[in-house]
Amino acid sequence: MSADPKAPATIAVPDDFPSVFQGTPAHERCKKIGETHVFTARGADDEAELIHRIDGARVVINIRAHARFTEGVMAACRKLELISIWGTGTDNVDLDAAGRHGITVCNTPGVNAFAVAEHTLALMLATARRIPRIDREVRDGAWPRDLLTQLLGKTLGVFGTGKIGARVISLAKALGMDVLAYSARGDAASVVALGARAASKDEICRRADLITLHLRLAPETRGFLGRREFSLMKPTAILVNTGRGALVERDALLDALGQGKIVGAGLDVFHDEPLKPGDPLVALPSVVLSPHNAGQTPEVIRDGLLRAIENVENYLAGKPTDVVVAPVKAKR
Repeated sequence: MSADPKAPATIAVPDDFPSVFQGTPAHERCKKIGETHVFTARGADDEAELIHRIDGARVVINIRAHARFTEGVMAACRKLELISIWGTGTDNVDLDAAGRHGITVCNTPGVNAFAVAEHTLALMLATARRIPRIDREVRDGAWPRDLLTQLLGKTLGVFGTGKIGARVISLAKALGMDVLAYSARGDAASVVALGARAASKDEICRRADLITLHLRLAPETRGFLGRREFSLMKPTAILVNTGRGALVERDALLDALGQGKIVGAGLDVFHDEPLKPGDPLVALPSVVLSPHNAGQTPEVIRDGLLRAIENVENYLAGKPTDVVVAPVKAKR
């Protein structure tokens, strides 16, 4: 840090849209730290507008992933020292640039783990049991008698064994599923400790009846599942994604669903958000959709926002927490 640690911090929240921060206990606590500017209208996805909103701020609290902290943003905002992210994902921040510009990046890992895991299970069940489609048909006067998919005894493939993936494994085991898991760190011992069996990407694609994604989006995981991986899957397989849309190649996913190469998908995340009304996914009856709200519970919002503020307080006290990136050189 280069600024006087005793001086009040200027804090910007450039992307509180849809608003979850303004007027909350976290907002009130933030105002006690320093002058706080909250922007509740969309626009932070435009680089020039984002720079306008955070220029002069020492601290930024990042709410939504559509605000992208690029090299250009960091070069322009010379007073910026800390980006405190609400949530785990950091794919909207150029982490290398942050380090070069003397900016610390923090997040709030694990706060939403149980909520996202529950939503993952809900999408698994809704897709396997075809609940949305059956509900519509019953409301229209039909009485469908389709055979449904039972999870007991099925094999679940879990990509990513962080806190969310670990909780999904626990829930799946409670349902009587066999679990294969892929650790991005190659930590087979931790997979076994979770009650699963360590497996490669290809083995999971070939053997799993249901596949769920809980990897962090990074250059090496972008397009993690593509045409090759879908070609390995069972035609009865179900894909669930509550991680990031870009973990899956979009055209490969549409082809797999449209051509019946997999039986269905439960999706909470997309390549473009919000999902546009004319998107091909909307027309596929085998897909269950939710609007990137797996972690949207009152408990998660409350605890996550407070932890993001706590990270600001700890940084200003000289004891940063939940650090994803520390500066590689001092702030100019």
